[in-house]
Amino acid sequence: MEAFRIEGGRTLAGSVVPKGAKNEALQVICAVLLTAHPVRISNLPRIHDVLRLIELLEFLGVRTTWHTTESCTLDASRVDVSLLFTEEFRLRAGKMRGSVMLAGPLLGRFGEAFVPKPGGDKIGRRRLDTHLEGFQQLGAVLEYKPECEGYRVEARQLRGKYMLLDEASVTGTANLIMAAVLAEGETTLFNAACEPYVQQLCLMLQRMGADITGIGSNLLRIRGVQSLAGTEHTLLPDMIEVGSFIGLAAITQSDLTIQDVHLTELGIIPHSFERLGIHLEAKGDNLIVYGSEPYEIETFMDGSIMTIADAPWPGLTPDLLSVFLVVATQARGAVLIHQKMFESRLFFVDKLIDMGAQIILCDPHRATVIGLNRQVRLRSTSMTSPDIRAGVALLLAALAADGTSTIYNVEQIDRGYELIDVRLNALGAHIERISQ
Repeated sequence: MEAFRIEGGRTLAGSVVPKGAKNEALQVICAVLLTAHPVRISNLPRIHDVLRLIELLEFLGVRTTWHTTESCTLDASRVDVSLLFTEEFRLRAGKMRGSVMLAGPLLGRFGEAFVPKPGGDKIGRRRLDTHLEGFQQLGAVLEYKPECEGYRVEARQLRGKYMLLDEASVTGTANLIMAAVLAEGETTLFNAACEPYVQQLCLMLQRMGADITGIGSNLLRIRGVQSLAGTEHTLLPDMIEVGSFIGLAAITQSDLTIQDVHLTELGIIPHSFERLGIHLEAKGDNLIVYGSEPYEIETFMDGSIMTIADAPWPGLTPDLLSVFLVVATQARGAVLIHQKMFESRLFFVDKLIDMGAQIILCDPHRATVIGLNRQVRLRSTSMTSPDIRAGVALLLAALAADGTSTIYNVEQIDRGYELIDVRLNALGAHIERISQ
């Protein structure tokens, strides 16, 4: 176990480059199982979840050739599907949420898959209904294995179907797309997730020979093909890192440049930070954050309190609400943070209250933040990271606080942010990684 010891109150300066998108990486890594030809993926973040997923594919027989620390070729020509039903696969797969997306490509290409109980962050109920019911509609048969805590899924031949998804699940949409590209006939997915990462998956599959229309909308049509070829794919920068760096600049009163952000793929994220009063400027594909300026939260046009809420794309991603919440503690004004999707994601606010933040937790989904306008600075403390996004929010709070704070269980932060301590120290932070 490791921890961060953070000396707060420092002003940062310089430029930072976001790493490749974690959520996109998990999707496209799973997609290599759809073809017997090599697939090269570039701009991979070297974080726990990505590396463990690649190791899981290697366990199934996928060969990996690393070209650089951020680029590798995956060859799935010799996959052994019998390993899916071993205890080792169940244990490995059950530790990561992303492993659920192996099921779609395995079912599409090999006719069988195993779906373990979801792992990953403990941020509330994360059901698999969209995935499993979608597989059933494509013709698969499910059998729950209580001794394995998962589902065995089989299908001799998947067949296209019109589906109205019960929720716009990103992983559910990705899984069903990957199952449908090799299915017989046409599959229609209505109420599909349309995040940039789902779009990137579709574009990659198109280059491999898939027939997909409606990319970027919530209505996808997929005409099954016989087989797919190899390709090369470069990941987008991680929009969650971009948002985290915007919040970092604001709460530490720092002027920072975030490079190569792919501004057109950030959607409503920059505008949502501007609603908190943060001054942003786009220069080419770089984003300059003028965090040294004080920021005041807007109100709605009728004068009512501003609400920042998550929503399916093109709404605001739920992965950034923790950052918005902690940044608002030092703003002037008040804001209601409404986390609609996960009922446990706001439970870290007690740690911010201990640091002196004025926050009212209304219920599991809503918190009202009364900004202190830096009149009362946050106090240093010791705390534990409960999940990836809350962990980085607590890190931002510690960097803004007076004194030295300690954050335990930083392995959670490492799951989503590559070498975050090293990269922030390069900007002028003082974060020491210590072993417990």
